[in-house]
Amino acid sequence: MKISITTGLVLVLLVTACAKTRESRFNPFNWSKASQATTLAPKGGFPDRPDGRPLVDQLLSLVIEPVSGGAIIRATGLPPTQGWWSADLVAQNNGVPQDGLLVYQFVLLPPPTPQSSSTQASREITAGVYLSSIDLAEVREIRVEAGQNARSVRR
Repeated sequence: MKISITTGLVLVLLVTACAKTRESRFNPFNWSKASQATTLAPKGGFPDRPDGRPLVDQLLSLVIEPVSGGAIIRATGLPPTQGWWSADLVAQNNGVPQDGLLVYQFVLLPPPTPQSSSTQASREITAGVYLSSIDLAEVREIRVEAGQNARSVRR
């Protein structure tokens, strides 16, 4: 009888502890599902990018997808024409969050020859980056910047 009561109490304590983990900022499922768009008006322009790739024209969506051991940041951008390639999300400040804010710039290479603009769906390009749970521990907000706008996701 004592063993079943002890086992029951241990199970109750374990289940109630799960509520704290669910609300914890270490839980990658706490990231909001919808990103928020903001206009981008940089003071003095963007800092020079080491590889010289330009920013994508517009940022259409930003999604944080929880995966085992961390999360994937996935951004979809819209360049002015077809043929843009080698898209990347380049971390600013060497990937170190500043006051809980982690900033990425969506960069890509232009086509080697002039291309038509065609439809929006044919021009969309996606880039992503994986962040481990350790990298996300101090992050409260992730922002991705483009040429005309930026999007951010908060916990």
